[in-house]
Amino acid sequence: MLSKGALRAHLLAARLAGPVATSREKSLRSYRLFAVRDPRVTLGLDPEWAWDERDLLRLMADKCGVSDDSDHVSGPDVIDPERTLSALDAFADRLGWAAAGRVPVLLGTGHPDRLLGFYAGLADALSAAGCLVLTPAQGRCIDITTRFGVRTCNLDYVRGVALVREPGARSAGSDTGAHTHSPLPVRVALDGLAASGDPLPKLVVGDHGWVCGAGQLGIEAIGLADTDDPALFVGEAEGRVSVAVPLDDAARAAYYRPLARYVLNRACLSQ
Repeated sequence: MLSKGALRAHLLAARLAGPVATSREKSLRSYRLFAVRDPRVTLGLDPEWAWDERDLLRLMADKCGVSDDSDHVSGPDVIDPERTLSALDAFADRLGWAAAGRVPVLLGTGHPDRLLGFYAGLADALSAAGCLVLTPAQGRCIDITTRFGVRTCNLDYVRGVALVREPGARSAGSDTGAHTHSPLPVRVALDGLAASGDPLPKLVVGDHGWVCGAGQLGIEAIGLADTDDPALFVGEAEGRVSVAVPLDDAARAAYYRPLARYVLNRACLSQ
């Protein structure tokens, strides 16, 4: 078993917590955009409360450990590893709940190049525990607005984890997927389940729009979020996201393997 102390050391050494690659400038820009409800950063969440930039900075200081000094405007952002560890424990507890109840689960990522392996390990363990890992609407086209205009992507699954592919990407089943913040993929997946009459998930696991889009629709959702992703933490504060784990979400894929081992062990899902 990976001890909490060893995991804390790994978080800092891999820069998943502590000083992270996400810049303070990028985080503050996201808070400004969220305050004016820019859909690029609300990620499918429709906040119930009024959130101005100062409110968001206080929230992110509380949830992630970033500086709450509004005059601190440059340099790397910082995540408190103790907050990451605490959130990973809560994340693992929800996985354990899902496994104990053998509930249907849906997993999806907007960071397939970084986080696919992390979620795939969870999907394998949940499936082995008797959970139905859902893979609805495979191949469905989704028009996603990006900074380059509207791109038509396809919904696909790799080892039980949903992702989207742009036209011209490698064949279905490969691990090449597009980075996206959009909530449209989870909406399409849920629409597919509703149309087929299959059970809806009792838990959605992922990041970005997968978590916020599901939480907005009243489905329990847990996930990972960086300091420039305030939507997941707002969703957590408002009660529509069960757990948001603060960490750098764009590090090397291998760096997330110890986190998967830790949460699966805590959830009693180690194989």
